[in-house]
Formats: sequence, structure tokens, C-alpha cells
Amino acid sequence: MKCVVVTGIPGVGKSTVLNTALAKAGSKFQVVNFGDKMFEIAKRENLVNTRDEMRKLEPEVQKRIQRLAARAIAEIAKRENVVVDTHCTIKTPRGFLPGLPSWVLEELKPSRIVLIEASPEEIRERRAGDETRQRDEDSIEEIELHQAMNRAMAMACAMLTGATVEIVENRTNMLEEAGDKLARCI
Repeated sequence: MKCVVVTGIPGVGKSTVLNTALAKAGSKFQVVNFGDKMFEIAKRENLVNTRDEMRKLEPEVQKRIQRLAARAIAEIAKRENVVVDTHCTIKTPRGFLPGLPSWVLEELKPSRIVLIEASPEEIRERRAGDETRQRDEDSIEEIELHQAMNRAMAMACAMLTGATVEIVENRTNMLEEAGDKLARCI
């Protein structure tokens, strides 16, 4: 079975582009949100009440939950094609935490990694308009740094797995174009 990882920083519109792409591609993929899978585990263990609290857990706790979530997703990927909606890096109070460390990659074995990106200004505006999440207010420079960290992480992941890396731009009012490109990637 095939495993494709779709990543992007919070507010880039990753899930929206992914849903548009899957509708266009007509592909038979199960979409699994890595953060949701981690949240299921963390909530079951009474570690958090909201998804946004996970990034504030101790790094060792986050790593253990990552491993458990990766194993659960790998089990799904044994039976069907999977698109994993996740983050390459997670900005935490202690610095950037890899969202795709080696132990996650070993479980998932992705064939392709796709980064969804947008301009820092667009991301900041989208975050400000999203009342469903409790996001940190990052400066334009912090958003630029986070996207640069994601690019570096994606290439490091490709080196470890042999996966290809593609970048899809999600510009404001250009969702259809971004969805078309992502559909071709998966």
C-alpha cells in the first residue's frame, strides 16, 4: 500500500487543500490526521483536554505519543492507501520538535512528502480568522522560519526514506489550483 505525507504549518490551509485534492483525484485513500491520532491517545491517557495543549507537553511525552500514533497509522497503511495529514515540525516553548522523527518515518514508510505553503502574510491572516483553534501569534519572521524548518525537515525525511518531496503553494483565492497540484502528487 501507499503512504503519502502531506504537511504544512498551522494556518497554511493544509487540510482544506487536501480535501479539495481528494475530491478531484477520486483516489481511494484513507486520510488520517496525525495530530488527531495523537490527541486520541493523549486524551485517553488524561494528559490533555484540547489538541492545542499537546505541543506544551514534555518532549519525551510527545515523542512517546508520536510513536504510538505512527504505529496505529502504519497498521491502517498495511490494508489501504493512506494520506497522513501532519506537521513536519511543531513549534513548542522549547524549540522546534520534529513531527516526522526517524521512528515515525520507520513506521509510516512514506513514498512522497508534500509541503503545503503560503506566504507568511496569508498564514498570519488565516490564523487570525480561525476561531476554532488556540494558535500562538507569530510574527512574519517566525512564520518564515517555521516554513524554512519544514523544508529542511522534509528533505531530511526524504534522505532517510527515499521519498520524493513536492511543494504546493496555497495562495489566497487559488484553492482549486493548489488542489489540482496536490491531486497530481497523490
